[in-house]
Amino acid sequence: MTPVPRSAAPARETPDPIAPYTVSALDRVGRAVAELRRGAPVVVAGPGDAVVCISAEGLDDAMMGRLSALAGSAPALLVTARRASVLRLAAPGSGPVRLILPGTPTAERLNRLADPESAAAMPTPPGTTVEPLPADSGAGASVTLAKLARLLPAVLAAPCPVPALEALDWAHAHDLVAIEAEAVLDHHEAWARALRPVGEARVPLDGAEETRVVAFRPVDGGIEHLAIVIGRPDPDTPVLARLHSECFTGDLLGSLRCDCGEQLRGALQAIAAEGAGVLLYLAQEGRGIGLVNKLRAYRLQDEGLDTVDANEQLGFDDDERIYSPAAEMLRHLGFQRVRLMTNNPRKISALARHRIEVTERVPHTFPANAHNVGYLRAKARRSGHLF
Repeated sequence: MTPVPRSAAPARETPDPIAPYTVSALDRVGRAVAELRRGAPVVVAGPGDAVVCISAEGLDDAMMGRLSALAGSAPALLVTARRASVLRLAAPGSGPVRLILPGTPTAERLNRLADPESAAAMPTPPGTTVEPLPADSGAGASVTLAKLARLLPAVLAAPCPVPALEALDWAHAHDLVAIEAEAVLDHHEAWARALRPVGEARVPLDGAEETRVVAFRPVDGGIEHLAIVIGRPDPDTPVLARLHSECFTGDLLGSLRCDCGEQLRGALQAIAAEGAGVLLYLAQEGRGIGLVNKLRAYRLQDEGLDTVDANEQLGFDDDERIYSPAAEMLRHLGFQRVRLMTNNPRKISALARHRIEVTERVPHTFPANAHNVGYLRAKARRSGHLF
């Protein structure tokens, strides 16, 4: 057991009510995500600019032509600074950038700049330059929107042909979904505040028969997180808790590439042995990049990259997860203080930022195998995990 410095316990609070405009913003972001995922153009409007954008995934010349005709100007490829640094065009960072290529780029060339998995990847064209973008601009927020859609963080975008203040009306006239940059950037926190319990059932588990599962869903109808509550935890004492991000390959298939399945089952066993506690099963596959992107990262790892470098090759940060939903779920369940089963110091600091006190870190390690020893080594060396 590893004690965590104790701070004053936060006062128990009732979550703020979700204002109608917040629900509306969540709904619009959800629609924009759906449009981007199906390859349709979306308008993203910032305080001083607005762009019409499409996902860079599956890009072809016909899509480029339609976007150019719609916007009335040539589009450019927008990626993260992480991806630009992989292309040796910028210093490492996580902000959005615009790639300015010489001549008239083809869809094939843009695909190979955006996606490291593209076959026979071409070198970056000589003369390519990078323009940093404000994160809160329409252009910058369009890259964040691609992340929310669990696509590669890369979009093809052209300036909206009208001033930013008129962009939403222009989008409506052209039957396009439009969203404000601010709503995109605020989405994670607004989404967490909008979580509500929507279903609960008794689910006896092997070794933990007194177990109930509570499903939480945001008011916009988005994806659910689950709370697995074992026994009858006392809300007046620190509860033994585990924040577990879903892992289809490890949790369900028993993959040996990670330690997720062992951590999930081991946490349930530890809570059952304690007599009471809670495991939050968070819908944040692949450290928040989604299952498809995780499989892409696995391909890159097979080529020799570690788990951190593979995520960054795709344009993501090494860990894109957020823990505000976990904090909201704990508060809904009546818990303000936890004894957290984790090897990841980031989870402790994240919960503290969201007013959940971690009174103790409970180590949660399992033996390595021949397939995941490099993965675990990278988690310790590159991500600061404590083993």
